[in-house]
Amino acid sequence: MSAPQTLPRWADLVLLPAVCLAVALLAAAAVVALVGQSPSEVLTVLVKGAFGTQRNLSYTLYYATTFIFTGLAVAVAFHGGLFNIGGEGQAIMGGLGAGLVALWLSTSLPAWAMLPLMLAAGAMFGMVWAAIPAYLQAYRGSHVVITTIMFNFIASSVLVYLLVNQLRPPGEMAIESAPFAPSAKLPSMHDAMGWLGIEWPRSPLNLSLLLALAACVAVYLFLWRSRAGYRLRAVGASPSAADYAGIHSRHQVVVAMAVSGALAGMVAMNEIAGVSGKLLLEYVSGAGFTGIAVALMGRNHPVGIVAASLLFGALFQGGAEVAFDVPGFSRDMVVMLQGFIVLFSGALTYAIAPLLVWVLGRLPGRLLWTKA
Repeated sequence: MSAPQTLPRWADLVLLPAVCLAVALLAAAAVVALVGQSPSEVLTVLVKGAFGTQRNLSYTLYYATTFIFTGLAVAVAFHGGLFNIGGEGQAIMGGLGAGLVALWLSTSLPAWAMLPLMLAAGAMFGMVWAAIPAYLQAYRGSHVVITTIMFNFIASSVLVYLLVNQLRPPGEMAIESAPFAPSAKLPSMHDAMGWLGIEWPRSPLNLSLLLALAACVAVYLFLWRSRAGYRLRAVGASPSAADYAGIHSRHQVVVAMAVSGALAGMVAMNEIAGVSGKLLLEYVSGAGFTGIAVALMGRNHPVGIVAASLLFGALFQGGAEVAFDVPGFSRDMVVMLQGFIVLFSGALTYAIAPLLVWVLGRLPGRLLWTKA
């Protein structure tokens, strides 16, 4: 998402999100002070809880990994002129695809074959689940926002039905599948670092972090260094102009949502293959919706999405520490802080951007205004 006024590229990607974050923190600090808490104490505990130890950092990176996938999913669709609000359902279906492959094949395949199959199945299930609303918009006129919201509920219902009636082991009360065989387990960061002779604490952090970073590079190359990405962005900028130039805009709608759904489906590698080792009922836990905020905060650019994911991961991990260590500070107050960040990095961007344009226009040296 670009600001409505003309900002230099560096200011749009770096300065504007930083200012929005600072304003959000100031607003949150004011609210924290009004309820009788110390803003400096809360911020100190939050930062230490998120980054103070290797274990805390691991949890922050674990949350950030999921948000990178869902943030990229929202960003790719946005560059195609679409608002994919169905990342939650696409991640659910991705987990279902990866889980089914693991249940069927993990006892007979080694890890070097099993894990790529799980990744491909998760991406494929997410891709198909997103392509259906895309087709309905492109060729039948159904708005993708409405259909993806509906598909979130359908995906959740499908998962509940299969876990309760088909995949739950006989005699078990917990709504979850049987555990996967060891070949379907993605190595943890603790194990991976141990192979290199580096001591790292045990945590949910696993090698899907590297997959998420690789996805960022792939998305950048796709959107800004390939003809396919150029066609997609051209349709997102102006479908009529793209049609005039010979680009099939309806086809690009399906492509954008398919790539978006595949990225959301990769969440399964972090949550299913990396941590639980089985198919669970609530493994997405709102990450698809958090991805919308991550994409807004990250200006729909892979580098910004990594930074925004790290921020939201810190809020999740550090917020839990604040709720535990600061008397009278509840988890709901942490949610309030997240809400301020979403507000100021989303809707109020259009109020803050003109002020930045005014300030930058009065700085000495026009080199500051050079566009990328």
